[in-house]
Amino acid sequence: MGTWGSGNFDDDTAADHLSDLTSRLIAEVTEAMAGDPSGIEPDDYWGVAVPCNLELLHLLARQNYVGAILPDPATIAAWKTRFLGVWDGAIDGLEPGPEYRAQRREVLVRTFDQLAELATSKS
Repeated sequence: MGTWGSGNFDDDTAADHLSDLTSRLIAEVTEAMAGDPSGIEPDDYWGVAVPCNLELLHLLARQNYVGAILPDPATIAAWKTRFLGVWDGAIDGLEPGPEYRAQRREVLVRTFDQLAELATSKS
């Protein structure tokens, strides 16, 4: 197909690059979710980076660029269950304020849900 427009993501090379990028984001989340649960606790690197990766995937995929890859909705649902289970079990040990705790959990739920909704609409 080659080039189909003048935009930064309107050719085969850009689509390949975007596929590689989104695949790396998914691979990082997959690895974090398969590892030791302490690795995704709220004060651990992947406890912060996993939601960041999910939001980046959502932002990229909703642009409808060719090459953006998303995990399937069932995978996202399983990640959500695991991540929130770890988060719920660990967050109180960090002694957050009740308002922060509620707001942060709401953001986390929304992050997983919006990605799952987009993945469902694209499948």
